[in-house]
Amino acid sequence: MLKRRDRTCLSNGHERDYDQYQRAMPGGHLMIGKRAAGLAVAGIILLSGFGSVSARDVKSSDWVPTWSSSAQAAWGAEFPIPTGIPAGLRNQTVRQYARISVGGNAARVVLSNEYGKSPLVIAHAHIALVSEDNKNVAGTDTILTFGGNTDVVLQPGATAVSDRVKLSLKALDHVQVSIFLPNETELSTFHWVAKQATEIGAGDQTTAATISDPQTIMSRVFLTEILVSLPSQNGAIVAFGDSITDGDGSSANKNLRWPDLLAERLATRQIAVVNEGISGDRLLTDLVGTNGVARFQRDVLQKSNVRAAFFMMGINDIGQPGLFIAPNDPPRSSKDIISGYRQVISQAHVHGIRIVGSTLTPFDGALSGTPLKGYYNASKEVVRNEVNDWIRNSKEFDAVVDFDSLLRDPSSPTKIRAEFDSGDHLHPNDAGYKAMANFINIDDLIGKH
Repeated sequence: MLKRRDRTCLSNGHERDYDQYQRAMPGGHLMIGKRAAGLAVAGIILLSGFGSVSARDVKSSDWVPTWSSSAQAAWGAEFPIPTGIPAGLRNQTVRQYARISVGGNAARVVLSNEYGKSPLVIAHAHIALVSEDNKNVAGTDTILTFGGNTDVVLQPGATAVSDRVKLSLKALDHVQVSIFLPNETELSTFHWVAKQATEIGAGDQTTAATISDPQTIMSRVFLTEILVSLPSQNGAIVAFGDSITDGDGSSANKNLRWPDLLAERLATRQIAVVNEGISGDRLLTDLVGTNGVARFQRDVLQKSNVRAAFFMMGINDIGQPGLFIAPNDPPRSSKDIISGYRQVISQAHVHGIRIVGSTLTPFDGALSGTPLKGYYNASKEVVRNEVNDWIRNSKEFDAVVDFDSLLRDPSSPTKIRAEFDSGDHLHPNDAGYKAMANFINIDDLIGKH
């Protein structure tokens, strides 16, 4: 049974209102027991707090994140833009697809109930390689266990890291992760703009080659990371940002976000690239996601074997104040944004992580034909230019990638080049994202040795 979070935006065809809105919007404690009182599933691991299972093991030198998706708190009718996901599921399987960046000889999956208000019960979870048409590759379907158990309960705020599973994975392989939710489950922890279809089917279909009669959403739920064991790995790059990092404007189900394309360049070097972008997110204050300064610790510093972060945020801090989604937010100055950058840079350097910054890209006319009209004006353009001047000249980032110079129209530098414009004058299209991935100097990104 699907319970809709809102009535305009579920399943096989996203309705027009939802599409318009979405395109416009830019320590733990482990208890193990045979039975959990009041819960329908017996023999369950109970996870509580803010940490993860087997965190020390996951931090061992061989484990590296090969794919990720930044968790957000699902909002309700109090926010004027719908999520596009059902409010809850019961007795249903959720299957999510991902293309990994580097391969390995074993894998782990990370699930999250970070924003849940009640325990998250997962009765079964599986991982499998999939073909291009999203069918399980024969002989690769593998059940996930948690502390040796095939079921797990995540208490509110908890994450769960699966046990190691033997699975031979190559760079850029496609996998699916299926979870079965037996009880009434609120979809409280999700990732809004996935650019990848998630399938929902009735009953326990975790072992099925394909989901029977699926309903689809274009968001992710509960799945936040896949790790691989790779003795020869050379670390991970975390792409951290907002909708431009998240890939808004790219073609769905095709892995054409710029971090995807960067991963293709780095695969032969056995350097992972993971995407921690959140569409609509801001550097300084929360709105559709935890602000960048706050979530940098979770999404970068707490990951294993991170060698560098690529940081691109701040345009929503400039563009959103005064719009209908943030009517009472005061305008942000370049000083405000630079202060946030300095805090993130300090966090990275304290942890020995290289941090590469990007200039903010052109946005003249951004979202002008949508409910978010007013995102751009001349005063906001002044702030963007001041921020970009600081990024280019302060030398506080370890390196700078000037995406502004790449994407701007030479004849009208406040605007994105027409051949790179997705149509909303803010987000690049597939060609723009490809140009961005190819524009990055790899030595600047990873540092010379």
